[in-house]
Amino acid sequence: MRLCVIGAGYVGLVTATCFAEMGNQVSCVERDPFRLARLSRGQVPIYEPGLEPMLQSHLASGQLSFTANMEEGVDQADVIFIAVGTPSGEDGSADLSHVLGVADELGASLRRPCLVVDKSTVPVGTAERVAQRIHDGLAARGLGFKVQVASNPEFLKEGSAIDDFMRPDRVIIGCDDADATEHLRRLYAPFLRNHERVLAMSVRAAEFTKYASNAFLATKISFMNEMAGICARLSVDIEDVRRGVGSDKRIGTHFIYAGCGYGGSCFPKDVRALIRTAEQEGMEPGILRAVEARNALQKTLLFQALRDHFSGFLKGRVVALWGLAFKPGTDDLREAPSLVLLDALLQAGARVQAHDPVANAGVAARYPKAVESGQLRLVDSPYDAAEGADALVLVTEWKQFRQPNFERIRGLMRMPVIFDGRNLYEPAQLVDAGFLYRGIGRPASGHCKASAA
Repeated sequence: MRLCVIGAGYVGLVTATCFAEMGNQVSCVERDPFRLARLSRGQVPIYEPGLEPMLQSHLASGQLSFTANMEEGVDQADVIFIAVGTPSGEDGSADLSHVLGVADELGASLRRPCLVVDKSTVPVGTAERVAQRIHDGLAARGLGFKVQVASNPEFLKEGSAIDDFMRPDRVIIGCDDADATEHLRRLYAPFLRNHERVLAMSVRAAEFTKYASNAFLATKISFMNEMAGICARLSVDIEDVRRGVGSDKRIGTHFIYAGCGYGGSCFPKDVRALIRTAEQEGMEPGILRAVEARNALQKTLLFQALRDHFSGFLKGRVVALWGLAFKPGTDDLREAPSLVLLDALLQAGARVQAHDPVANAGVAARYPKAVESGQLRLVDSPYDAAEGADALVLVTEWKQFRQPNFERIRGLMRMPVIFDGRNLYEPAQLVDAGFLYRGIGRPASGHCKASAA
């Protein structure tokens, strides 16, 4: 099919590239000149495993192209995907200015009937607003053809987005027109050869399903983090509890790991947007407010633990941070727990030595003064971060951090203390290696003696 994807951000770029992989002719509209220039050269401006070689392949084959011109991009397209950002507004609601702006441009650009699909995460009723904007624009040009608007929310996980798109666990099609629904079924058929996983529903139901899915996953995380807080008071190991709870098939093992809070571009803003939607309907979203409050508190726990360990005196202390991105497999720093910890440590006068496999550059751009003064050092390896440190804090559970050489780390650190923000390590192993261990919702283990480093 001939497709156009409007917006070459995370979702748009993965969508365009994966559709091209299945033999579709895809044009991608991107207005940021710097991003457009990089993409046209085959350079991916985000970190997503497997994306760049796939993009380069389809640029070379001609299946995928990029343009800044809306009329050029949508010309001859059978299906147009809107994949622009919907950030949080000041009141927490989704900012639809980019989506509605695209709708206005489509009304001014389209020359023939087509199917427009909201891929962006949008509140209930947005497709209706998009359709109205498009048809108003067509009417102003004296054109009366019909443009159908559907919802097809994305369920991509950063770090595994290619696999999620190519092997989806479900494809949700929200459409009130049978022919348009069938058109999207055919488009997704190559991704679903082994299993029929299309869920067709109304447009409004599809729009709401995306928010409900993310809010539920955020709720599972915040629930387990609250249980971890109780476990810490009762000298119970939350990891034992997690295994016991996750063994129940009705609950499952996903998203029940206690840690230092969730971040990223989806969960925080989608929970806020759903809260705002409930408020607009005159409802009090008590559970969602508790989820948001618990997560905000969770992001402060590592700093509180460090401050308590050093009796409130962090000035001049050297703290090693492992992991800065909000999750492994991405360089995304949006609402990352590491930033809350970094802000607090820098304000307290601590010196920070941090390492992340891909997110160092983003943090350097965010804290130029701290980097320039030397208060924040962004280093090339986890061992460089640990050298001379009074404490080591694991924030993001990259695979590279799973089995480090603890004997080497013990020799590098001035004080062998580990704060495990993701409960990645076995306390007994670290105690045997001579560390003091602090996890999330786990009893304190071991003792601390200054090393010779």
